[in-house]
Amino acid sequence: MNAQNSDRTAILYRMVMPDHLCPFGLKSKDLLERHGFTVEDHHLETREQTEAFKQKHDVETTPQTFIGTDRIGGHDALRAYFGKAVKTDEDTSYEPVIAIFLVAALMALAVTWFVFGTVFNMRVVEWFISISMCILAIQKLQDVEAFSTMFLNYDLLARRWVRYAYLYPFGEALAGILMIAGALIWIAAPVALFIGTVGAVSVFKAVYIDKRSLKCACVGGSSNVPLGFVSLTENIMMIVMALWMSYRVFWPN
Repeated sequence: MNAQNSDRTAILYRMVMPDHLCPFGLKSKDLLERHGFTVEDHHLETREQTEAFKQKHDVETTPQTFIGTDRIGGHDALRAYFGKAVKTDEDTSYEPVIAIFLVAALMALAVTWFVFGTVFNMRVVEWFISISMCILAIQKLQDVEAFSTMFLNYDLLARRWVRYAYLYPFGEALAGILMIAGALIWIAAPVALFIGTVGAVSVFKAVYIDKRSLKCACVGGSSNVPLGFVSLTENIMMIVMALWMSYRVFWPN
């Protein structure tokens, strides 16, 4: 059915209970209203009402939207009805990495402006990479177990020594924090260089030699970011940062 030619009144059944307000019901109502529909909003206020409704209409979930004489379905079906993308659990996406790098870049610009009164300073690049490392480490540290499980799919060192998969995010966070401060580079640089080099070799082998299709653990164990260019970029950034910080600190002249 074409949403543009249908009746502009929609009937929505959604769960509104003292202990549960269905978020997808709210999203469906908002989506309908943003597309110019008047919504007849029917609340299912008890579990008994909800089960009776599902049995009557032979559906497994709520909310349910009806337009005219047609049942559109739940929130995902309503999004599809309006021509919007519907994500599944298996869909891959670069959105998490884009968000991390964009926020890290803005934070680096903000800090550089605060310290130097301008964004045109080499420190902005250093802070961008080190802040990115910290944010990426936070993503991994939220669930180290899930990260390690995904990481073991492709990291060469972790496959030989499983504990490395648990240590990796702590090493990345440590190196990033020290590089932000410009302190103890003699610790930060070797750590970043080591994990970056092992990671780059592992990703290159898995993706470009073995041609494996894997999800990247770079933004945590629950991500759907495909293993490949982004993963390699993260590791190369650490390698470059380690070499640059070592040069700047130990050979300033």
